Amino acid sequence: MKVVLFCGGRGTRMRSEVPGGDLPKPMQLVGPRPLVWHVMRYYAHFGHKEFVLCLGYGAQHIKDFFLGYRETASNDFVLRDGRVELLSTDISGWSISLVDTGVDSPIGERLRRVRDHLDGEEMFLANYADVLTDAPLADMIRRFTAADAGASMMVVPPTNTFHVVDVTEANVVGAITPVSAMPLWVNGGFFVLRQEIFDHIPENGDLVADGCAELAKRGRLLAYRHRGYWRPSDTVNQRLELDRSWERGERPWALWEA
Repeated sequence: MKVVLFCGGRGTRMRSEVPGGDLPKPMQLVGPRPLVWHVMRYYAHFGHKEFVLCLGYGAQHIKDFFLGYRETASNDFVLRDGRVELLSTDISGWSISLVDTGVDSPIGERLRRVRDHLDGEEMFLANYADVLTDAPLADMIRRFTAADAGASMMVVPPTNTFHVVDVTEANVVGAITPVSAMPLWVNGGFFVLRQEIFDHIPENGDLVADGCAELAKRGRLLAYRHRGYWRPSDTVNQRLELDRSWERGERPWALWEA
């Protein structure tokens, strides 16, 4: 299946904290490679190696990364007689289409603009390119394939540290509950989609607020609940924690290392 990755957002919350922060969020490093590489390795681990990257803000950084890709940055190699002999490879067999979808386009519009690259694909995968997980993708796809649904959205328990406060009419606090302990689910950013999704995304529309919301009204949106590892990287601190986790050798999302 083809994998659409949304790589064109400005990532304002992250850029404002990064010196010279003009890198798009998917290009922020975790270990030796950018976030988007980790997401792509996850999909490739399950056999999905045809990627469509929706570019926008900072597109040249992403283009330059793949045009000048250095396998030696994350693979062992032998240097013999001035020649490099790789002992393993990251992206062998990958197909990567890099498509300009506009600097300020909403995610739904970015998807609309790569529709031609998905011709003939009854189903395809989509992702925000900045979230890491150990979710069993094969099971996610299997359940969706067996269901009569137009789209599947992975949902996860909220991870923020806020507390929900129950207040009475007399302004007395009755209970304080961590959000993570509430029976709530949030969008996890991993999608399995059918071509039907394009029927519900208007020009300059959004994938979730328009496309998925309309499918939900029709009872055609499937949820895949994942309680395992899932980490976003919306801020510098979140990205740094992922980087520190990589350096410690704690990489639950790196299923390809197993």
